[in-house]
Amino acid sequence: MDAVIDRIRARAFEALVLTFTVASVIEAALSQHVENRPFVILLALGWSLPFIFRGWQPLWAPLVVCVALAVVAVVDSAATNSLTMPFVAALAVAVSFGLITDRRQAIAGWSAVIATAALVDNQTSAPFSDFFWTALILTLAWFFGVALGTRTEQARELRVRVEAAERERAFAAERATAEERARIARELHDVVAHSVSVMVVQASGVRRLLKDEQHRERDALLSVEQIGRQALTEMRRMLGVMRTAEEQPAAALTPQPGLQHLERLVAQVQEAGLPVTLRVEGKRPELSPGVDLSAYRIVQEGLTNALKHSKGAHAEVIVRYVDTSVQLEIVDDGTGSPNGDTNGHGLVGMRERVALYGGTLEAGPRDGGGFILRAELPVEARG
Repeated sequence: MDAVIDRIRARAFEALVLTFTVASVIEAALSQHVENRPFVILLALGWSLPFIFRGWQPLWAPLVVCVALAVVAVVDSAATNSLTMPFVAALAVAVSFGLITDRRQAIAGWSAVIATAALVDNQTSAPFSDFFWTALILTLAWFFGVALGTRTEQARELRVRVEAAERERAFAAERATAEERARIARELHDVVAHSVSVMVVQASGVRRLLKDEQHRERDALLSVEQIGRQALTEMRRMLGVMRTAEEQPAAALTPQPGLQHLERLVAQVQEAGLPVTLRVEGKRPELSPGVDLSAYRIVQEGLTNALKHSKGAHAEVIVRYVDTSVQLEIVDDGTGSPNGDTNGHGLVGMRERVALYGGTLEAGPRDGGGFILRAELPVEARG
């Protein structure tokens, strides 16, 4: 979008320069006070067209205009007195020199335009007062260019900083999402590994209870047991890749927490200084391990955000078992950050968990103050 705007501005500037060039040539061609008309028309191109090249040559292009203005004053002083466009060109040159970011070049350009004005006034035998006012006007135009250039540069730097901040914010969000997905993958690995381990143990136990003549049943259970052990080996290898050095691989087969552990979680948060009320509505159905774990993590993250941002207020956790879904609601009445997690990383993790099982998540300020988080997960994980 910025590139398109820059191109439009460049085309508009070129159109303005060409319009100025045509006006200069027409004025030189039609003025009755021009003595050396062909040469003045040629010089009209010299004091107008170089502005097109100002973007590439911010110093030399205006200097060419100054030279053209000085030459026309020497060759045809009457034309200088009668024509308007040379003075307009001088004003544009003064502004152009002021726009130069290099202050030494800008001051050198100002000196060049004032020297050109002095030469023109000398050739036209104008009184010193005319030169004084001309120099003052050109100096004011130069200062206008300086101010405009400074503002433009500040706007450009601000745009660069904003774009850098946006890129950093997007990178941080992507990194937080990747870290949360890795964490979810590790936890789900633990859930699946625990379940497969139980299956292997049960298959092994049943196989040992079979009679000697039940060869096919024994072979089938042995195959299940061997495949399960191979799966556990591969999952442990995968877990070794995902875990960081600080994590304990020994905990790979430890059952992950679920909603049945909410009372212990609430007690921990209360000990940390946040009064919490837990309310459970409906009859708890049989939850898949992944849904159970995700629901627990959502409540845990919601209480963590309330503890960080609610500033000593009260929080309430509501768990509803409704038909084929479990609904979670974490509410606080604090006056802290209205966005919960100020970095958004906590909500990123919750959204990832909810999306994994096809659920919904809503989070935002609550009417009357505080923050509310609502999540709904299906009882059975959706493939």
